[in-house]
Amino acid sequence: MYEVLAGVRSTSSDDGGIVLDINLGQMFRLNPVGAFILDQLQKGHSEAKISEDIARRYDIDEEMAATDVRTFLKELEEYKLVRTQPGERIS
Repeated sequence: MYEVLAGVRSTSSDDGGIVLDINLGQMFRLNPVGAFILDQLQKGHSEAKISEDIARRYDIDEEMAATDVRTFLKELEEYKLVRTQPGERIS
């Protein structure tokens, strides 16, 4: 399971969201789906739950949603906005 790092601040609207990494001084703009994913992570939802919610919300195949969520989370991890929780490995 992923967790949002402590130095990350975000806000969202119907148009998407803005993420600020206060430790590195970087800002990112998210589309509405990305903002939803980050918001759900901050609420403690699992990758699987987020994928289910996106599939239902956008009426898409759950496998496609899971692939897209996984890809987005790996990108967030590369930018050091999230990490896997200690002791857990994500494949």
